[in-house]
Amino acid sequence: MIIKTVKLTNFRNHSEYVLECKDSTSLILGENGCGKTSVLEAIYIATRGKSFRAVDADILKRGEEFYRVEVEYISGEKAVVAYDGESKTFLIDDKKTKRLSKKNKYPVVLFLPSDLNLMSSSPTSRRDYFDRVFGQFDAMYGVSLSKYEKALKQRNELLKKEYLKPDEVFYWNLLLAKYGMEVVLKRKAFIDEINEKLTDVYQSIAENEDTVQIELETMVDGDENGYIKALESDFERDRILGHTRFGVHKDDFIFKFNGKVANGSASRGEVRSIILALKFIEAEMLKKKLGQNPIVLLDDVFSELDETRRRCLVKNFRDNQVIITSVESIE
Repeated sequence: MIIKTVKLTNFRNHSEYVLECKDSTSLILGENGCGKTSVLEAIYIATRGKSFRAVDADILKRGEEFYRVEVEYISGEKAVVAYDGESKTFLIDDKKTKRLSKKNKYPVVLFLPSDLNLMSSSPTSRRDYFDRVFGQFDAMYGVSLSKYEKALKQRNELLKKEYLKPDEVFYWNLLLAKYGMEVVLKRKAFIDEINEKLTDVYQSIAENEDTVQIELETMVDGDENGYIKALESDFERDRILGHTRFGVHKDDFIFKFNGKVANGSASRGEVRSIILALKFIEAEMLKKKLGQNPIVLLDDVFSELDETRRRCLVKNFRDNQVIITSVESIE
């Protein structure tokens, strides 16, 4: 057991809410729209530092001036997150900070209903999903990605100028190349590590001999110099379009099932088994890399799984603290 209690104040549609967590599995039961997912969101903010679905202004209950999340751990430690309508602060061990430090973050496996549609969703959704996962594997991944996105935003702003010379974006080209290479190399390494286990874990769930693989589809091949040259050669086209065409912000993650694109070749049940396998590997890698069993947050996914996959889910997460939302009781 990791989390003992969770207290919310003015968070989403909750004026006041308290969750007393059980030793292994805690169930949050209620109809759709009653705020079950908001509780998982609050836990995620307290353990990871930011929401998985919104900015703070959208989280604040309408008509209120602040929100507060208080998480008490079994160790007796407390983490308090407070938002005053303008800025968010974290209070841990009587130390107030604007960001949750690396040492105060705790690994989380988050399973949302939308994850089951990962293969058929947009490239942006798949990038967001894997960026969130990879950011837990390696804190520096998130740093590199953030710096890349800031440089990309600056370059794109310049590209909207009526008159622009190539040397005006040269500095941003350098930054995009530096951080873009850091991002793509880590993406390749993490995907390779996932692929080492993916087929075996999938087969243990589906009980067949099908193969599964994830391929990183990227424009980037080579080193920083090659990255810079690609940006320079695209300058005129980018200037006309008003945005940067080349880079890791266009990467995609393609699922392959028996060598074919899974979206279209894998059945609904097979897709669900692939996503389950991915979640199990994520939890295993988090424990291996961080030395901690992650908290598992399951948002109304039991209703999307058949009995066999439900049992598999429970079995694989039996050593984790699991918090589940559902519209019906789970036996």
